[in-house]
Amino acid sequence: MVCLLVVAAGCRKSETEADPTAVVQVKTAVAAIQPFEDKVGSIGTVAVHSGHFASLSAPAPARITTVYVSVGQKVSVGTPLIAFEQTPFITAAQSAEAALAAAQQAYDRARRLAEAGIVPRAAAEQAAKDLVQARAAAITARRLAQLAVVRAPISGVVTKLNASIGASADVNQPLVEVADLSALDIVFNVAPSDAAHIAPGAAVTLSAGETATGEALGIGRIISVGATVDSSTRSVEVRAQGPPSARALRIGETIFGQISMGTKPRAVVVPVAALVPVGDGFQVFVVNAASIALARKVTVGRRTEIVAEITSGLVGGERVVTEGAYGVEDSVKVTQAK
Repeated sequence: MVCLLVVAAGCRKSETEADPTAVVQVKTAVAAIQPFEDKVGSIGTVAVHSGHFASLSAPAPARITTVYVSVGQKVSVGTPLIAFEQTPFITAAQSAEAALAAAQQAYDRARRLAEAGIVPRAAAEQAAKDLVQARAAAITARRLAQLAVVRAPISGVVTKLNASIGASADVNQPLVEVADLSALDIVFNVAPSDAAHIAPGAAVTLSAGETATGEALGIGRIISVGATVDSSTRSVEVRAQGPPSARALRIGETIFGQISMGTKPRAVVVPVAALVPVGDGFQVFVVNAASIALARKVTVGRRTEIVAEITSGLVGGERVVTEGAYGVEDSVKVTQAK
């Protein structure tokens, strides 16, 4: 009876513990010490560089009489874009000029009378103030009359047009946008901790779309790193320029960038396949001289699609399980699969 119990207990033990004679076929790799380029990936958007974009509206409430351009049309500085009904602007300018002339005469008269002691000097001072106001009003009216024809302030391409003949427009309604398509940036938003390690001139590998697997666009360069954190996104704006050889980019296009944050000359690197998630971190299976795979927790730094940097828990030269790591248990014997 005692023997039967011992045998039964032995059977139950074999059901719950790994068979020490079992051999698992895996593939392995040696943890290498090599330079590791620290990169951060970010999704960016193509935008016009500051100073190379203009959004134009009516100088005052007016009716549109002429539209000279269309979307996609190239324009140069001074090219007429939209014209408004001229009569209200001309009338306002003439009225302002007449008021300026009257204010000038009133000032001249008040000054003469004040110098002769006929009127108080305060009357001449008030006339001088009225003259200044009339002069400012006349300058504004002249300027509005000039702006009755909206002209391109920069050379570029008409990217947006929201104007039709006969329609009314006001000062808060953008009517036409002009952009210099030779001055496009790619705007990324990165975490403040990453932005601290990005410097102007750093390389950024660009690809179309939202992942690194999109159309390759070449290597661009960082041109600026924001000094403030956006209050809504809690991120820092980083601007890059694409390489001259890249295809033409489009405003609003989505670009994925892998931004270089420097190279660590001696980093412990393993294939990404060696990482096995455990809790909030990772572990790897280190194969010892007896071909036993031992689980070991590691701290992972940066990763690419192929390799990962191990900042603690592993040293260069140790062999780790790669393919088959998810099916390995601690202390199991392994053999190299073909």
